[in-house]
Amino acid sequence: MAGAAALRRAARSAVRKLANAPAPSRAIVLPERLLSSQASPEHRPRPGVSASELGQYPPERIRNFSIIAHVDHGKSTLADRLLELTGTIQKGHGAQYLDKLQVEKERGITVKAQTATMFYKHTVENPESHGTDTSSYLLNLIDTPGHVDFSYEVSRSLAACQGALLVVDAAQGVQAQTIANFYLAFESNLSIIPVINKIDQPTADPDNVKAQLKRLFDIDPSEALLTSAKTGQGLSQVLPAVIERIPCPPGNCDSPVRMLLLDSYYDEYKGVICHVAIVDGAMRKGDKISSAATGRTYEVFDVGIMHPELTPTGVLYTGQVGYVITGMRSTKEARIGDTLHQAKTIVEPLPGFKPVRHMVFSGVYPADGSDFEALSHAIEKLTCNDASVSVTKETSTALGMGFRCGFLGLLHMDVFHQRLEQEYGAQVISTIPTVPYIFEYGDESAN
Repeated sequence: MAGAAALRRAARSAVRKLANAPAPSRAIVLPERLLSSQASPEHRPRPGVSASELGQYPPERIRNFSIIAHVDHGKSTLADRLLELTGTIQKGHGAQYLDKLQVEKERGITVKAQTATMFYKHTVENPESHGTDTSSYLLNLIDTPGHVDFSYEVSRSLAACQGALLVVDAAQGVQAQTIANFYLAFESNLSIIPVINKIDQPTADPDNVKAQLKRLFDIDPSEALLTSAKTGQGLSQVLPAVIERIPCPPGNCDSPVRMLLLDSYYDEYKGVICHVAIVDGAMRKGDKISSAATGRTYEVFDVGIMHPELTPTGVLYTGQVGYVITGMRSTKEARIGDTLHQAKTIVEPLPGFKPVRHMVFSGVYPADGSDFEALSHAIEKLTCNDASVSVTKETSTALGMGFRCGFLGLLHMDVFHQRLEQEYGAQVISTIPTVPYIFEYGDESAN
């Protein structure tokens, strides 16, 4: 009995110590990085970059570029090293920093194109003064997926760029998506800088890769940069090459604001957050802007850059890429490829994007028929972030009300289902994917 009493006293003493202990910091309890659709009000953006600081970067000192490559050729690792090199993130902050989705971390692939703004000081020799001149540049980096199922993400990203880093594995050489992404950039008339990565591998053969680039793309072998994103070898020459070889963004600083809507996602607390590229003019907090597609007018509640998280600036100038929050509550209002412009002005809409060609179709139904409305809202919010999915309602005798969804491939379909479950808690039943086709009879009639 005495032993039991001693145990009870010890337990009460431990409980009192825990009760009097200081509460743990919220920064320890919360995960370091959250999905945008799951961010809490306490997870605020970092303090903003001032408008006067952004105003120091005219279009001549802005470079917008994308990183394109085949799967697993080192795009995301190279993006990490460039962010560290410019001081945008701390060294060792985490592998594949721009891969923010849970599905990206689990699968080790990039699904969503992500943008990050970097500030970089570039030094060049001045032949007149026989010295050097140092200028600060604003660099907008867009990391893109490498799998063919997410090629729509690549094409949209290239619309905001004037150049691209074509990354090729020094051991594997040019592969399928290397060729596909090269021609996407070539058709967009972008300046292409070849980067031969992973030269630290024992099986690396940079000379063979240079010969492939010359044979397939007519790229001068002397233009290729040899790097290892893993060890840091050769990275110091990447950003100077971006500044010297990629042209500055075109645009008229004195014209009314006109911007291209590149991407969007839904935030529970802020509504629809749009990623935009400013083509002409400047956009400031409090301005009134209109959509060329819907004709609706909105007030700019917040505007800023991704540095690499949402960083308020109060203004975006010509040639810059950033985000804007206008109070859109419906994802149908944010049409990817739309032209946003100053209200009560007439502007020529920007070209936008080519329509998507879906390859695979599958039915998506709620596991519980009573969850149809919840699934409808989840799909609406997710398609705001993945505009390459087509959605139409359909009814099945066995499964009830559901949706017929079109995807760019089987991996795209699988990732979409996984994101529905992880980001919105939706339990779904999917039907066997089908592929539509047309066959012709001998009399040349088609069915």
